Amino acid sequence: MKKVKKPAPVLNRRAHYDYNLSDKVEVGMVLTGPQVRLIRDRHAQLKGTYATIRNHELWLLGLTLGSDTSENIKLLATKSQIAAFERAKVEGSTIVPVELKPTKRYIKLIIAVGKGKKAYDKRQTIKNRDLDRESRRLRY
Repeated sequence: MKKVKKPAPVLNRRAHYDYNLSDKVEVGMVLTGPQVRLIRDRHAQLKGTYATIRNHELWLLGLTLGSDTSENIKLLATKSQIAAFERAKVEGSTIVPVELKPTKRYIKLIIAVGKGKKAYDKRQTIKNRDLDRESRRLRY
């Protein structure tokens, strides 16, 4: 029997740089067959995507699949999760997609509540990352 290699997740690397993230939630997605194939073949990009709430439903806007096609995809979450995201939106936070991970059968999206960082916060993040990298390099 041929062993199937687990597909790697698609990450939104800018999310941790641009936002202070909290309350991560794993949600499902309503996808068609070609969309699933593109995600499994890693032809998806989370850069510039965000989630919003319309009519008490969670939607992912701006997902790039394949060659520059922007998709709007419905997300599957519980009512309590959607209510928590609505409360966070009222407080001024953003719903940020962090990771798109294909499993054996399903494709899940990890979204988080993000509060935008100021320029000085981003500089501090870069400084801390450089210090950590330097200390790891000196240790080995």
